[in-house]
Amino acid sequence: MRVALAALLACVCITAFASSPAPSAPVEGTGLRSIAGWLKAKGAEGYLAAEVADAVGIPREAGAELLLARQRGFRDAEVLRIAQVVDGEYLLFMVQSGGEVYFYLSTVRGGLRKALVSLPDRESVTPLGSAEAESNFRREVLYWEQKVSQ
Repeated sequence: MRVALAALLACVCITAFASSPAPSAPVEGTGLRSIAGWLKAKGAEGYLAAEVADAVGIPREAGAELLLARQRGFRDAEVLRIAQVVDGEYLLFMVQSGGEVYFYLSTVRGGLRKALVSLPDRESVTPLGSAEAESNFRREVLYWEQKVSQ
């Protein structure tokens, strides 16, 4: 899993980086569709490693090592944020801060499906509790909604 996470971050770090604080507006149902549409139109071509797709629950064809994705990434002094749309239906938000990598999987129409935190130094991946997962997911959606509106 550690290799897969490193490979994922290496694959997605080809996009542009910038800094911006998260906005404080409520999350709307159209937000995920807007983010997905923006990624399809303005995202860079990228890939999601099969191991990561399996870990977060994105279906893939047997034998596929990489899944095509459209992606964007932004970095500030402490945090790297990456958003990917996979198969036009799945949104994966990744947040790397310090020694932790958070993953939030949602569908375009269905909202949050899974939230995990990876601690590469300990080679562990654990699910987030529902309250923390929902709060963090909302913060990421708001962050990416702001990027879409710029």
